[in-house]
Amino acid sequence: MPEVVVSITGASGAQYAERLLRALSDANWDILLIVTDAGAINLNLELSMTPTDLANIPGVSLEDNGNLAARSASGSAKIDYYVICPASGTTISKIAAGISDNLVTRSALVALKERRPLIVVPRESPYATVHLENMTKLSNWGVVVLPASPGFYHNPQSIADLVDFVVARILDQMGIEHSLGRRWTGEEVQ
Repeated sequence: MPEVVVSITGASGAQYAERLLRALSDANWDILLIVTDAGAINLNLELSMTPTDLANIPGVSLEDNGNLAARSASGSAKIDYYVICPASGTTISKIAAGISDNLVTRSALVALKERRPLIVVPRESPYATVHLENMTKLSNWGVVVLPASPGFYHNPQSIADLVDFVVARILDQMGIEHSLGRRWTGEEVQ
């Protein structure tokens, strides 16, 4: 089965991560989950969940963010994708500077050095210039920078619809078929 590392950091947006994990599970992906301390705080504040709760989703294995010897820290582990959702400005800045002081940043740098797909989903607002510069640097290195900016042209009826819009963009980047919302046909405007 295909395998992905999903990291949750301290930016707000735990709903995006939880929905992404469920969609990846439904698509039968193996998921290595890493949650920073700040990510765990947001999980609790926003969803009343813990990292262990997320690890109960089928296919999800929780890795310790402090364990730099974990599987996702190794370039020899054949992992297909790396996704940081949500990605804090601090995490993005560390990656752009080559700092691998925890498992989230180490696994992202492994993705870069091994030329594997890395998607970062920033949820900060507004962005500081340094964050924009660091996202540009990552983009220039081939990282997909996919801000958690939901669209409204599909007439969302709930927060879940807005979350699905962003998660659908992530799944599209990974080439995963899904039914999270309608696709634009070009016939919506007459």
